[in-house]
Amino acid sequence: MPDDSESTHKAHSRGYHSGGVETVISVDDVTRQAAAMAQAGLDAEQLTALCEAAPYVDITGLRAGYGKMEILHDLDLKVSKGQSLCLIGPNGAGKSTVLHSIFGFTNIFAGSIRVGGQDITALDSNDKLKRAGIAYILQDKSVFPGMTVEENLWMGGYLMESTAEAREASEQILKKYPRLSQRRKHPAGVLSGGERRLLEISRALVMGPEVLLVDEPSIGLEPRFIDMVFGILDELQHQEGKTIVMVEQNAKRGLEFADIGYVMVSGNIAIAGSGNELLENPDVGRLFLGG
Repeated sequence: MPDDSESTHKAHSRGYHSGGVETVISVDDVTRQAAAMAQAGLDAEQLTALCEAAPYVDITGLRAGYGKMEILHDLDLKVSKGQSLCLIGPNGAGKSTVLHSIFGFTNIFAGSIRVGGQDITALDSNDKLKRAGIAYILQDKSVFPGMTVEENLWMGGYLMESTAEAREASEQILKKYPRLSQRRKHPAGVLSGGERRLLEISRALVMGPEVLLVDEPSIGLEPRFIDMVFGILDELQHQEGKTIVMVEQNAKRGLEFADIGYVMVSGNIAIAGSGNELLENPDVGRLFLGG
């Protein structure tokens, strides 16, 4: 996500940082205004009502952070299997911390995280990938540039029982994405930005996860590659039934994609609705969508 040290926010720019700019307001002002429009009485029951079925990823009363610092405060999150959820909000709201907490990168002080009915709160990240089927797709620049495309994919199967198993799973991914197959022997460092993003997504698929945690899929990409990446995510959700929890700095694009949208403020959920509802919310539009 954008650097939390960033001190200003373009209130009328589309997707945070593109398009025309009419006013510039501080992140603190965005946070205050977003907090002021928080939905009264927003609770777990209302979040569950946005799910198509019983929640598959089910977070209740989560308090989590780094070291002794608590970033998330009694946070709830609900999304059904095969649904997508996008987190938006001002810088420093705790959006990526939600993904980190699901995957085991934070200290959990209270609350629970359940996936598919399994309590995964105390599992480490390896077990969350291998036993709970959760994969984390990092923001950007997470490929190994000196390794080939296929070697990067093999690394995605590092928890498999054998190298042969990882290579076979990688072959299936290469068959699925000819663009990568054509470059399988090329060093990952020579790929375009869009191809690197495709490789990052593909590597996360090697273990056959059911839940994809996607951190800023559009960051640093040209528009044509953004279209490609969201097309791939759409296919993974609607054709393969993956559950997607996403943080996206391009709020408009993220909400257009997602079934459910949450606006986060100061470590909690201020507003929740369908993606379309948040796109049509004038306050959300004013602060985050450039409208």
